[in-house]
Parts: sequence; C-alpha cells; structure tokens
Amino acid sequence: MRYSIGELARRTGLTIKAVRFYSDRGLVPPSGRNTAGHRRYDEAARVRLDLIRTLRDLGVDLATIQRIVDGETTVADVAARHAEALEVQIRVLRVRHAVLTAVAKRGPTTEEATLMHELARLSEGERRRLVDDFLAEALGDRPGLEGIARTLTPELPENPGPEQVEAWIELAELTRDKEFRALLRRLVEQHEGGLRRDLAAEVRDAVTPALEAGIAPDSPAARAIVDGLGRDPGQVKEWLALVGDPRRERYLRLLAIVNGWAAPESLAPAFGWLAAATA
Repeated sequence: MRYSIGELARRTGLTIKAVRFYSDRGLVPPSGRNTAGHRRYDEAARVRLDLIRTLRDLGVDLATIQRIVDGETTVADVAARHAEALEVQIRVLRVRHAVLTAVAKRGPTTEEATLMHELARLSEGERRRLVDDFLAEALGDRPGLEGIARTLTPELPENPGPEQVEAWIELAELTRDKEFRALLRRLVEQHEGGLRRDLAAEVRDAVTPALEAGIAPDSPAARAIVDGLGRDPGQVKEWLALVGDPRRERYLRLLAIVNGWAAPESLAPAFGWLAAATA
C-alpha cells in the first residue's frame, strides 16, 4: 500500500510538516514518487514513523533514533540507557519536590531555604561525613559506644521517598546544632557517671502504668515509684533536663523515617510525669 505524505500524517497522528522533516532527515525515506513527483510511502514507512513518534515521546534524541534506524544500536539498548538516565532525573525531582514541600511548610528565610537545598543535595559520602562528624563530637572517641553510634546513624536509601528526603533535611539541620551536640555529649557523660543506659526503659516500665492509672505525680504512690528507681533524685532531675529535650526525641523520630523503621515510642509523657514527681 502506498501513502501520500498527507495520508501518512493522518495514519500516524503526526503533522505533514513533521513527516516531511523526518523524511528530509533520511529517517523515513519515500519508497517512490507518483507521476506528479509527489512522495509516496509504503507500510514500512508508517511502522518506522510510529517507532520514531514513540521514541520522541520518550525523550530519545534524533541522533540516537538515526542510529537505531541505521542498525547501529537497538531499541532495547537505547531504552535501557534512557531508563537509567530517567531514574537519575526522578531522584533529582524527588529531592526538589521534598525541598519545595519543606520550604512551603516551614516558611524559612532565604538563607535557611538555601541551606535546606544544599543539605538535600549532599552525596552519600558527604552525608556520611556530616553524620560521622556529628557523632564523633556528640559521643567522643569511646569504643564502648560504637553500638549506640550505629543506632543513631541515618542511612538515606538510594531511592528515598519525599517524606524521607524531607526528614533527612531536618535531621541534618539537627546534626549541625551545636547545642544539640552538647546535649548528647552531656547524656554520654551521665551514662559514664553511673546512670545506666537502660534508665529510659526503666522509667517507661515504671511510669507508664502510673500514667494509665491516673496516679498523681505528687502522691505517695508516685514517691514510691521514684524511690523504686534506685537513683539519686538530683541525678535523675539532671538526666531528665537533658533526655526530656524535645530535640532528642525529634531526632529519633526523624531517624526512623529516614531509615524506614517503625516510629519510636514517645516517652515525653513519662518524662514529664517523672519531672513533676521529682520536683
């Protein structure tokens, strides 16, 4: 079957101008001409135009399409390379979307928005150095705390979701907070000073039932719970002033989002109750 350039355009959904352009480029050569000298195209030209339109819709450039038509490469090879390139673009777009979403929510200053963008664009190695520096200053050179360091390390996946990118931005900002670093350092010093790491778990187990039972923090029953912890009240107050800082819990919540973990249990109510009971 022979088609005029107009018929070929209608069958492929392209404009006559587009068909003529591809024909002039040698991508779809005519199979002949009629007696008036007008171009005629065969079924192979229609099939080739359908392929060209599809590849152009997928973002393949004309030079690459020419190589496919000339048999220098295959559609499969080109598709694989373009899929990889698109994956990179998708990751970039996810980051941009997350940054814009965070900016819209938080209404930062120009300087803060710039910082958020920079933090989101960090490479894996740059993110690792930022976190390592944070943990080194917060925990110090203590081999016994390597396990804690691992549990505090964010690992942004290769293809993070918008929520993970947004959480990383806020978490990275926290790691740069000198006051937050100092707070964690004081918690480590308290740990080494005799307040065991599992004190938070002991408080949860002892105080949560009291909260659920509606026991007032200034009652004799509350005093018995505090005494049952077996800790110096002054030390407990000092510990609560640090562990009850909302930045600590926020870091753990953001860490869970970035790493894809279950949301941590909030101990803020228990800490608040204990602070009142030891006041």
